[in-house]
Amino acid sequence: MIQPFFSIIIPIYNIDSYLRECIESVLKQSFKNFEIILVNDGSTDKSLQICQDYQLKDSRVKLIDKVNEGLAETRNKGINISQGEYLIFLDGDDNLEKTGHILSEIH
Repeated sequence: MIQPFFSIIIPIYNIDSYLRECIESVLKQSFKNFEIILVNDGSTDKSLQICQDYQLKDSRVKLIDKVNEGLAETRNKGINISQGEYLIFLDGDDNLEKTGHILSEIH
């Protein structure tokens, strides 16, 4: 596998109602050389299942499931396994712009 240009780290804690839109906004980008690192911080809703579904659908999606330790530690876990040249942090209730070209523009 080619080294990803971007590692997009998404910390997750009980955001199942927003999570699909967030992940889809990344997967729909025209620039495809990225990895998505989903770091589930002990969610008690359906967030983990959503993450597992996306991990099965796309090989660029990686999942870390861990006990709740807070945002800083959650981001650090994502950084530890990232392989991209550049890091992007995206909150799980956010999404990338709808036209699908933001990664191309910053590349």
